[in-house]
Amino acid sequence: MTNQRGKGRAAAAVAALCTLAAFQGQGAEAANGQQPHRPYRADGPYRYEPHAQPVTGAATGQGAPQLAPGAVYRSAVGPGAKAYFQVDLGGTGDAYVSAVAVPKADTKVAFGDGIELTLQDRDGNTCDTGRAVFGPPEYPRPIAAYVSRGLTRNRTSCQAAGRYSVLVQRIGDAASAPGEWGLELRHTREPRLTADAPTNAPTHWATATPPAPSSAAHTVHGGTGFADAPRLSGGAWRDTLRPGATLFYRVPVGWGQQMSATAELGRAGGSGYVAQAIDLQLYNPALGPVADVYTGYDGKPASVAFQPLAPVAYENRYSTSGPVGALRFGGDHYLAVSLSPQVARTLGPGTYPVTLRLGVRGEAKPGPAYEGAAPDFAATGRATAHAPAAAPPGHDGGSTRMRLLAAAGIGTGTLLVLWLGVRTLVARRRAQPVRPG
Repeated sequence: MTNQRGKGRAAAAVAALCTLAAFQGQGAEAANGQQPHRPYRADGPYRYEPHAQPVTGAATGQGAPQLAPGAVYRSAVGPGAKAYFQVDLGGTGDAYVSAVAVPKADTKVAFGDGIELTLQDRDGNTCDTGRAVFGPPEYPRPIAAYVSRGLTRNRTSCQAAGRYSVLVQRIGDAASAPGEWGLELRHTREPRLTADAPTNAPTHWATATPPAPSSAAHTVHGGTGFADAPRLSGGAWRDTLRPGATLFYRVPVGWGQQMSATAELGRAGGSGYVAQAIDLQLYNPALGPVADVYTGYDGKPASVAFQPLAPVAYENRYSTSGPVGALRFGGDHYLAVSLSPQVARTLGPGTYPVTLRLGVRGEAKPGPAYEGAAPDFAATGRATAHAPAAAPPGHDGGSTRMRLLAAAGIGTGTLLVLWLGVRTLVARRRAQPVRPG
């Protein structure tokens, strides 16, 4: 037993030494300007929420599947078809049901094509409608819309607690986009307030377009869906975009803060002009559309930006302006950047440089007095690039490595010998010149 235990500890020491050398090797690569290998990021198909539950909509409201709050579902809807779902709504807060429509990349869409959502009470009365359609940029890309049930003092049938139906259907010229579109469905709850809030939407805010951040751009890899969108802070961020693809990013915007965003296409070869080449969309934390802008591109630098947006405020929901009304939550807001497939046919295939310049003006204010937790509507997440920054030398890497070795059952004296040996190996490796490629 003693001999076996000694062999086990020796094997553990070797394994720990290898692990330690791997850690140090990564540090040496970073010091020499080499980047560790990262998995290839595909610019293609939409990335659904990995834990989305498959569900099939019913042809009528009877027997429709139920969407639970906080869950994400994956479904589909065909041209001319109706897909019904059910939600149980209480009398203690507002509710939102969103749908992301995902046409296949090789399908055709026309102006006005899209999806429409309808929220109905148990008697079939319409409580709310929402739609997302393709405007002048007539190429397939993910689009999203939502319906909501807000509690008010007017006790209509849509205020009662109970079961409601959500109808999702395609609208527009069905002949232009045959085949099913994918759907990603979410049911989000917003707690009611402990006290009455103002019901008058603000009408005055800073309307001067803030200067776009001019700092050096950091490299980031956008997600291919809402689920894997990297969280970004204000500043400049550089990425590459393939024609026909859409990349997603999330930006934390706190209560009272005002967001701005500009998307710039860099210089590229080729000749010709593509109208509505780049499309920039903004969605709120419940995936409700806020703004949508686009511009053309001829291979020379081009940029597109939102008009000055209202600061995030609870009372914005009472505005008659759609963009203002959608800025009703604090929390992660989402940017979707799409590049027309026509760019590849006109200017050539490959990737095109895109730079996002993001601004978040003002200090975040305390949120409204919700009756309960509202994690979806608080900008509490730390804004980072897609890949976390490496820890500075001596930060915590040494203690982490020592814990790995200690976990292997190696004593302090042996740890010291191993540590000195590995540092000698790393020093020799760093002394070697970096070879191209």
